[in-house]
Amino acid sequence: MAKPILEVKDLNVFYGGIHALKGVSFEANEGEVVSLIGANGAGKTTTLRAVSGIVPYKGSVTFRGENLANCPPHVIVTRGMAHSPEGRGVFPNLTVMENLELGAYIRKDKDGIQKDLDHCYELFPRVKERLAQKAGTLSGGEQQMLAMCRALLSRPKLLLLDEPSLGLAPLIIAQIFEIVKKVNSEGTTVLLVEQNARMALKVSHRAYVVETGKITLSGSGQDLLDDKRVIDSYLGGP
Repeated sequence: MAKPILEVKDLNVFYGGIHALKGVSFEANEGEVVSLIGANGAGKTTTLRAVSGIVPYKGSVTFRGENLANCPPHVIVTRGMAHSPEGRGVFPNLTVMENLELGAYIRKDKDGIQKDLDHCYELFPRVKERLAQKAGTLSGGEQQMLAMCRALLSRPKLLLLDEPSLGLAPLIIAQIFEIVKKVNSEGTTVLLVEQNARMALKVSHRAYVVETGKITLSGSGQDLLDDKRVIDSYLGGP
């Protein structure tokens, strides 16, 4: 039986007087794609930001058997977690290559880095074509590809992907999700936050529905695709 790579228990996050997450608990097992779906503002992004140490929280986050309490984000990366943020977060004034090099900043194995770069170029040929360009000049889809490549260059055991399809054309969205499946098939566990619930559930082993800072439903991706409550709320009918 697969063991959890990530266990989140009773996660609470406050933004001033706003109680953004109210006792969120979930887990991701090694080798899975696990999705958090829900409406805009439900707390999905906040959950990822808490897991990767960007925002303070109450509760516990255990990653690969280690409690991450008080562990800063740059240390969490060295433990084997990478976060591709909502809005891509590329460094616009640096070249594509410089952005990629930053993804591998914790590594010293030059041969391994080159091998992983070559693999990223296979996954995202467009990125290879743009290496000398400033990242800020890329299209939204190209920036998303760059953000995913940069995260993968730390060679994560767990990849956090926040809204990878946001604002992209349908053709690019389909391509991004195919790559999510490929990355997962190569052994990386993926925790995916995505407003495109149908696409997310199709690639997910398991998923959780987040509503107003709480998890209200969970099940396999297929179970939630077939669930009338999910269909009515997030999938736009049958």
